[in-house]
Amino acid sequence: MCGIIGYAGHRPALPIIVEGLKSLEYRGYDSAGIAYMKKDRINVVRSEGKLSVLEKKLERINALSATYGIGHTRWATHGLPTEKNAHPHIDDQGRLALVHNGIIENYQELKDALQKEGHKFWSDTDTEVLAYLISKGARLKDSIPEAISWALKQVDGSYAFALIDLENPGKIWAARNASPLLLGLGAGENFVASDIPAFLPYTREVIFLEDNQMVEMDANSWKLYDVETLEPLSKKNQHIAWDLQAAQKSGYKHFMLKEIFEQPQVIRDCLAGRVDERKQTLDIPELKTMDVPKRLSIVACGTSYHAGLWAKYIIESWARIPVQVEIASEFRYRSLVLDKDDLVLAISQSGETADTLAGMRIVREKGVPVLGLCNVVGSSVARESDAVIYTQAGPEISVASTKAMCSQLVLLTLLAYYWGEKKGTLRQEVRDTILPGLLALPKQLKEELPMIRKKAKKLAREYAWAKSFFYLGRGINFPLALEGALKLKEISYIHAEGYASGEMKHGPIALIEPDFPTFALALDDFLLPKVKSNLKEVQARGGRIIALTHKGANIQEEDTWVIPRVRGPLGSFFVLPALQLFAYEMAVYLGKDVDQPRNLAKSVTVE
Repeated sequence: MCGIIGYAGHRPALPIIVEGLKSLEYRGYDSAGIAYMKKDRINVVRSEGKLSVLEKKLERINALSATYGIGHTRWATHGLPTEKNAHPHIDDQGRLALVHNGIIENYQELKDALQKEGHKFWSDTDTEVLAYLISKGARLKDSIPEAISWALKQVDGSYAFALIDLENPGKIWAARNASPLLLGLGAGENFVASDIPAFLPYTREVIFLEDNQMVEMDANSWKLYDVETLEPLSKKNQHIAWDLQAAQKSGYKHFMLKEIFEQPQVIRDCLAGRVDERKQTLDIPELKTMDVPKRLSIVACGTSYHAGLWAKYIIESWARIPVQVEIASEFRYRSLVLDKDDLVLAISQSGETADTLAGMRIVREKGVPVLGLCNVVGSSVARESDAVIYTQAGPEISVASTKAMCSQLVLLTLLAYYWGEKKGTLRQEVRDTILPGLLALPKQLKEELPMIRKKAKKLAREYAWAKSFFYLGRGINFPLALEGALKLKEISYIHAEGYASGEMKHGPIALIEPDFPTFALALDDFLLPKVKSNLKEVQARGGRIIALTHKGANIQEEDTWVIPRVRGPLGSFFVLPALQLFAYEMAVYLGKDVDQPRNLAKSVTVE
């Protein structure tokens, strides 16, 4: 969670830091702050609430002479989201200011020891403890890098931080362990940040820090060290192809809406270089060095977990590979039974999901290969996998994931097809329909999305009174029902539960009443007769139903929502935006903060 930016250069620092924080606000937005040097002292400006509150405070400050500093936008972990707990934090000597992302697990023991030495703390955070500990190291050691190394050897947990030191004007130090951090290299200016959009207007040259690496930088230079040994390290920078427009709203009211409507392009980008339109063939070069697994474990969280559940149906059907799908936070604490011929597929939009990374590391210790599926080039999942497939969805700014899941479903479809082809288990019907169907999807979806949104808006207004919702689906539509319920919860704060339709009568049906509507995925497939029976059970108890269906499916509900009929699992690419747009329109109608829902952050880098 949380967003970090540090700037050292030739421009006024504060406007650049604020601009960077705006692009990172998706990572946390319950408080914010900036630290900079002025008149031989470190000045800190902090505020509770969103970044706009901090901006108003900064309007009264003349700091144009400050050409370096650090900033932070917070998602609270330790201590309430108040101004005293906002970052940056200063040590009690007034020498260091520090911003931090992650969790110092042993902070209480460290704090108790420092208090016994006479130090007084002002916040409830673990971050303040880290600032005091490095400050103590600075008094014991000859340099800030030595002080950081000394302090971090006593720390358990995850961190990405940046700090400035009163005695070393113009310099910024930063380090990471299990939390994302990267450098942006400019001309006469350098940046450190949690994510690329923070400095994208100024440079596209990036260095991704690895765990246990530290950087020292000023306006004209940077040095990379191993945190433990302080040995100098060398690393090549990467060029990022994203443009600034990709991280802006392009005229849409919300990032979420923009990203839903980007899904046709996302599908096109996912297929590019992988599906030959002329030959109708598939190639996934990233898998050339990997054998087809005998058994597959998919490890993920949240929306990525739902994508994994969806993939289980087609991988088992097309490739005949047994698949188990695991919630990463549970997987990592189980007594795992894995074989050398197994493969673990780790799915993460950000590539920095803490529980997924922890599960990967356990798997690799057991000698089992890991395939990563993520969106962010150079992320931890990408670096720590034996092979990685990038979804190529571009930056996703809204906290609620939309186009990222779409891209995951495309790549998972290609994976199932690829493995089925390699094993010789792919049915002719799949060969004849899937690749042509995928290639046709972008145009079909682009034409249909405005109509899907129109229907979503109408139904959202009709059901805005609801306090709870059931989402029901069978087969491959069950994971989509889970995702539909999650989206409604995330951004409209309406209680929603996703269920396999057949499970409803094993308990949940007790909740059915006129004020508890059901959103049913009733597509015209071989399971439709079973779904119709489930809907009769709801009707018999006075429940209202929204039925997402196909023309000719003969669904007799009051509120039917007809989407285009697409063969096989490709129909999911119309179901998904319908669910997303229903949640979006509901949240907009209820006046919720769509892009930054309460208590959530984009990249979950805490356990």
